[in-house]
Amino acid sequence: MNLAFDHPAALWGLVAAVLPLQRPLLALQEYPWLPQLPADGWSQAVDVGLRLAGAVAIAGLTLGVAGLHREAMEVERLGRGAHLVLLLDRSRSMDDSFAGRTPAGGEVSKSAAAQRLLTEFVSHRSHDLIGVAAFSSAPLFMLPLTDNRDATLAGVAVLGMPGLAQTHVAKGLALALSYFDGVAGGAARVILLVSDGAAAIDPDSEAKLRRWFAEKGVRLYWIFLRTAGSHGLFEPSPSAEEDNAQTRPERYLHLFFAGLGIPYRAYEAENPAALSEAIADIDRLESKPLAYREKIPRRDLQPACYLTALLALAALGVGQWAEARR
Repeated sequence: MNLAFDHPAALWGLVAAVLPLQRPLLALQEYPWLPQLPADGWSQAVDVGLRLAGAVAIAGLTLGVAGLHREAMEVERLGRGAHLVLLLDRSRSMDDSFAGRTPAGGEVSKSAAAQRLLTEFVSHRSHDLIGVAAFSSAPLFMLPLTDNRDATLAGVAVLGMPGLAQTHVAKGLALALSYFDGVAGGAARVILLVSDGAAAIDPDSEAKLRRWFAEKGVRLYWIFLRTAGSHGLFEPSPSAEEDNAQTRPERYLHLFFAGLGIPYRAYEAENPAALSEAIADIDRLESKPLAYREKIPRRDLQPACYLTALLALAALGVGQWAEARR
């Protein structure tokens, strides 16, 4: 244990703890020819116990005044989880319902459904290091990889705020990939993209993303919040005129991801139930063994010191009360 003291100079008081061991604590009584009496083991045990109680009382008070505590430290743990970056779409269309309109009646927006389910997802993945990033017209750095669940949940809560602008996913992916710079290997690296759309990616950005995904060894999951009536990721184009990245950006982004040569899986969620199933599937897939370091905060041991001293003083009080007097 990493024990330390706030006031080390007070430890000189421990010298006084030796005094009860040298002299009896109760008043001496004179009796004639005690050597003629047989040895009394109980009396000797009580005498030793009272001396030790006196020493413990002084030591407890001294250590309490000195501010005994255990320092903050890191402990290596072995659990199941991943290094996970949540990449959230904050475009205005996320505020619409899955029907493609302003939520009315019992409808919920795509962002609200995603917020609720991601909150549940984050809450029970206690061993993950989770970061949060977002994107609209520009990438938005929100929270680095951390084991602080309160901070992560606050990052997810941003989905409940109004959307910002358009969807430029390439910049968001570049930001999410940067979260793994300088992160030690060993754990699965995952980007969970939650978006209801995409935009065409220029060739330079494609080349950079292809290289970065390969270098960092990242797994990619895309939960596509599909609006009713819109084209899906897996549907072929009905005509050659529509078979291009400008008219079918989501499908071409899916094909780009599939050609990266990395573990990749896409999900189409057309309602909150489908979204829930997709997140549950990802939860099952990303539960690999993970070595991580848990931060243990400082722990003050002064209350324990004072309690020990109080119990020792109580024992001395009982001994004083039971003392035989002439």
